Formats: sequence, structure tokens, C-alpha cells
Amino acid sequence: MKTYKDRSSVCEDFINDDYITDLINDTGEDKYKVRDIITKSMAKKPLSVKETAMLLSAESPELVEEIFEAARELKRSVYGNRIVIFAPLYIGNYCTNDCKYCGFRKSLRTTVRKTLSQEEIISEVRALEDSGHKRLILVFGEHPKYSPEFIADTVKKVYSVKHGNGEIRRVNINAAPLDTNDYKTVKEAGIGTYQIFQETYHHGTYKKVHPENTCKNDYLYRLDGLSRAFEAGCDDVGIGALFGLYDWKFEVLAMVQHSLFLQEKFGVGPHTISFPRIKSVHNTLIDEKYFVNDYDFKRLVAILRLAVPYTGMILTARENPDIRRELLGFGVSQIDAGSRIELGGYSNTKLDERKLKEQFSLGDMRPIDEIIYELIDNGYLPSFCTACYRLGRTGERFMEFAIPGFIEKYCTPNALLTLKEYLMDYASPATINLGDALINRELSKFSDEKIKNELVSRLEKIENKGKRDLYF
Repeated sequence: MKTYKDRSSVCEDFINDDYITDLINDTGEDKYKVRDIITKSMAKKPLSVKETAMLLSAESPELVEEIFEAARELKRSVYGNRIVIFAPLYIGNYCTNDCKYCGFRKSLRTTVRKTLSQEEIISEVRALEDSGHKRLILVFGEHPKYSPEFIADTVKKVYSVKHGNGEIRRVNINAAPLDTNDYKTVKEAGIGTYQIFQETYHHGTYKKVHPENTCKNDYLYRLDGLSRAFEAGCDDVGIGALFGLYDWKFEVLAMVQHSLFLQEKFGVGPHTISFPRIKSVHNTLIDEKYFVNDYDFKRLVAILRLAVPYTGMILTARENPDIRRELLGFGVSQIDAGSRIELGGYSNTKLDERKLKEQFSLGDMRPIDEIIYELIDNGYLPSFCTACYRLGRTGERFMEFAIPGFIEKYCTPNALLTLKEYLMDYASPATINLGDALINRELSKFSDEKIKNELVSRLEKIENKGKRDLYF
């Protein structure tokens, strides 16, 4: 237990290493129990840590395939064919931490340190808008330069940039954990999701890769970070682990435990879960003992989908196009597209020493239009929608809409409207043809004539009257 200066409550360490390890070691494969648990998940009920461990115990190929197929069906049931599109924007890479796996660690003298100026932020946002993006996640190193006030001012600056028909409608944050009052400062700037990755939930490994005398060495302060965010009024949060630092099965169970803890304490779990795999970067200090192969990576994604049915799952451009293509069907609901992670990389694509400004390496650097084309060609509906954030459908309200399935009345129409904007303003001719055909097919599926007629009217306003930002 640990008390913090600005809190009367106490940090609770709800991750029990021995309990999770024993579950992994003592849970044997039982196909009948696995199938019962799959049935529960298909009813859109969150799984317990113990039930998730039973899914992790499945090793026989036929049983693993049943888990894969259940994840595919659950994804279709909850999210339909929609895939939300976003991009990361790195604001600064100064950092007081010395994480052994990170290209931004303070002891790495070869890293080119930079914080984007106001003018550079404007240039980056314009470049992102000119490619069609509407949703960003801003990424900050952990450093006094990036105070809550600095983060809030940066968010406001991003929102202020309008270029052509372009605008950023939702800004999410990936930054250091804050104290409660500091979250309030950032929240007031109009952010969406505040995302904090624990990196690894295993206490011993956490201490090993986060050296002493650094902010990040405090396991409990980081673990408690999203609880403080909830207390400050941030009802939209994201969790994640960096797979490859410790046993992937342990991290899956710990993330499920974290999700359940937030649900029980605050009435709503994380809005998103991320599961990046560690990738090589210049001068990393991590061996490959716990690196996750593609097969196990598919297993962990599918099992997370079944364990947390209503949580958005983010697959990043760390992965190559082939694995991203395959995992879209396993429960992924959000991907980044056209991403650059070097400072200033969107507005200046010919930066020297690019690798020395990156936190890690990317596996998928295709342009956004190529990714949008492929998504449509494979039957997915790309979505740039941000309506739920702006209409207050977040936190517990989001769950009220999502759990009964009512969210489908909003999400598919809004996805179609934002796709139409993209086709009108940014897409290549080939993507336009494919996208318009997709919109017509999706319209034919609507059974509610009132919603369909209103949607058709709004689509026509976008195409013929130059209207933008129409949503349900």
C-alpha cells in the first residue's frame, strides 16, 4: 500500500504474481471447460482471470482454432466490420527514464533529442489532415518539459489547426502517469482517451527493466495511474503491456485483472487495450527470451478478445502488413495508418538520422490510402468517427449503449459518413470507386428505414453540398 500527496485514498497492488503464475502452471487443457468458457464469452460476458487462464491452457491445434473462430465471430458481433483509423504524433522524446527496451532512454547518447515547436506541430497536424486523419494520439516522453500544462496547451494547438476540409476531431494521450489534479488540467483541454502502458505487470521484471532513481521505477505509482485518472474525471482510459519483456501468458492474465479491477472500482473498464510486441531499436538492452512468436501472438489477441468483449483492441504499425491483415479478424477494432514515429516525420519525410529519433521500429509504413483501399477490398469499413467522445458517450454511458448492441445504430452510420468525407477529400480514384461500392452495399443492409433515409440524406449533403462533420 502506498499513499500519495494529493490523495486521501491508498494505492492498491491488485496484481498477485504468485497467484497468476500458479494459474498458468496448474491449469491443464480441458476442452469441455474451454468450450463452456467460449460460450460465456459469446454471450458478451467478461471472463474472470481464472477462466482466461483456461483459454491460455489450450494447446491442441483444433482447440486453439475454436478459440480463433470464436474471436472472429465475437468481433463481428460487437463491432461489425468497422475498423477505426488513427495516427500517432510524437511531440517530444526527452525522457528522465532509462528503460532498457526503449530508444528514448536517457543514457542513450546517440538518440537525437527534440521537442516539436509550435510551428512544427502545426506543420505535422496539417500534413496529417492532408492525408485524411481525424483522430490522433499524442505521445510524450516522461520529462519536466512535458508538464500537464504543456500537454494541455499542445492538445489545444492541435485542435486549432484547420487545413482545407481537414480537422482533428479527437486527441488521445499517451504520456506519463499524473497526479489527480494534473489529470484535471489535461482533461479540461478536451482529450479523449488517456493511455498508460504498464509495460510489464510482473514485479521483478518491472524493476529489472526500469532502473532505480527513475520516475518509472515506481511500479505502484504507475499501476495506480489510471485509477487517479478516473478520480479526476477521465472516464476514458487505455491499458497495455509491451509483450516480450516477460511471459506473454502472465501479461494477458494481468491485463484482464487490471480491466476487472477498474470495472469493479469505477463501474467501467478500459476503453482500449493495446498489445505491442517489442521490436528491435538501436542499442536496446533486452534479450529475446520472452519474445512472442506470430502463432502465440495470434493466440493472445484472440484470447483477449474473448476475455474483454466490449473493450477496443489496438493493433499498431509495429507489426508487418501480413500479421496486421490476419489479426484484423481476431478481434482488433483499431489500427494506425500512414504512421511515422520520428519527430517531424509527417511534414518532412526525408529527415536525416531518422532511426535515431524513433522510439522503436515500424513494420508497416504504407501510406494511409493504400491501407484504406486494402481494408475496403477485404470487406472492412474504415471509420474516422469521433462522435461518441463529443456527445458524451464515454465511460459508463458508452457501456449503456454498447452492451445492449444499440451502439450499432450509431457506429455504422457514422463510419459511413466519415468514410464518405475521406473519399471526397483525400482518396485516390481507385479507393473512391471501391469505397462508394462499399457504402452502397452497407446501405442495403439497413433494416431501419428511418435511419437509412437520414443517412442517405447526410451522405448526399457531404457529396453535393460540401457539408462535413455530420454524425448521429
